[in-house]
Amino acid sequence: MNSHHPVAPVNCPEMSDLSRLKEEIDNAVLFRVTGRVSAVSGESIEVEGLTVPLGAICQVTTQNGKRLRGRVIGFRGVRPLLAPLELLESVTAGDRVELIEKQQHLLVGDSLCGRVLDAFGQPIDGRPLARDLYRVRAEQKPPATLDRPPISEPLETGVRVIDGLLTCGRGQRIGIFAGSGVGKSTLLGMLANACKADRIVIAMVGERGREVKEFIQHCLGDMGLSRSVVVVATSDAPAAQRVSAAWTATSIAESFRDQGHHVLLLFDSVTRFATAQRELGLAAGEPPTTRGFPPSVFQSLPRLVERAGCSLKGAITAFYTVLVEGDDHQEPIADSLRSLLDGHLVLTRELAEESHYPPIDPLQSISRLQPKLVDQNLVSIVGKVRRLLADYRKHADLIAIGAYRQGTDPRIDSAISMQDRYKNFAIQDWRDATSLREAQTMIADLLQDEKDSNSDVESESVSRYDPIGTSVDL
Repeated sequence: MNSHHPVAPVNCPEMSDLSRLKEEIDNAVLFRVTGRVSAVSGESIEVEGLTVPLGAICQVTTQNGKRLRGRVIGFRGVRPLLAPLELLESVTAGDRVELIEKQQHLLVGDSLCGRVLDAFGQPIDGRPLARDLYRVRAEQKPPATLDRPPISEPLETGVRVIDGLLTCGRGQRIGIFAGSGVGKSTLLGMLANACKADRIVIAMVGERGREVKEFIQHCLGDMGLSRSVVVVATSDAPAAQRVSAAWTATSIAESFRDQGHHVLLLFDSVTRFATAQRELGLAAGEPPTTRGFPPSVFQSLPRLVERAGCSLKGAITAFYTVLVEGDDHQEPIADSLRSLLDGHLVLTRELAEESHYPPIDPLQSISRLQPKLVDQNLVSIVGKVRRLLADYRKHADLIAIGAYRQGTDPRIDSAISMQDRYKNFAIQDWRDATSLREAQTMIADLLQDEKDSNSDVESESVSRYDPIGTSVDL
């Protein structure tokens, strides 16, 4: 006996919802897919009897009723390997494993401002999430190449050295490179406190636990926190959780950008993200290549940083801190990120030891977009200042021991006379914000008596920069 089923007509109004329903069905878990723990090796759990996609979120239920989440990071034959998203404890062979989500999702929206979240977008500040949030994937594709408008508007950071010598633009991605204890977090606090942005997303990946509340209270304050979202995965968190925090923070920043906001993303630190990814890659059986880093690390870095930048709706300006191991700026992570980012700020231990804060070395730092963001008069002035700083550094030893005689070289004379003015300009209290216009005017003032002190320094005239649009020959 044949059974007949009604067929919806082509013009049925319900047909318009088919694409949405299909997407929901694809992302939903309509039935429980279960397996059991086969083995535990290091920080990975091998599961048998379970077929799940890469990146899926599974739940392990231990014999004492404890529930532990894990992410699928690879396969050993046909058996999935889980990286625990929580502390691995009380797991035994035969424990039940079930699929709970094919991809990690989180809730985003404007009401996240002022909140402190964990790696999965859940609050850790003791308050529930609002109900006006919507669901997005944690890992998404970056904007299409041809949908990225050019960066043309300068960003006011409030830091004089950056605004004056290393001008950045809205939508630019910048690395902050430094060794441990040099001042990366302090510089991020300055940016969070003074940078002109509609929304701020702060990712604290692999940082010390005590820094979270300290950063919120002393660097952000109530005013700063009101426009900020802080995502935290401290150094004691499992590697999979530290990696998830990076994707979560980036997704929240993308959601604000898609609403038309200019977002400031402060990521501390991308090195610890890479270290966590290395742990996952080695646990999944990848071979260690460059200095022990498996190939997946160098695949993850561009996927992370390419999601920031400009889109047709808004912009994400991102500052990524890079912990340079042993002050070696040629180590693999630092070297890879320099090629991926639109500029880098190098913080040196020598300047920090002299109480020169922020300890940004302008000769090792660069903003690749500065020539496109300021007029040519300021570009010329910045070039002259950098040359004088380079001349002083080249002859610093001779000057320090008194072997250089004043008047021997006019360029060195000008470099020496500019040193005190430059230090007064570059040393800045973290609570002292300077406007973009003021910083650019102060850069020009570094050369104000160059012609008067020695008319033979350069044959061409030196112009004093005026942000309003005029210039005066010196």
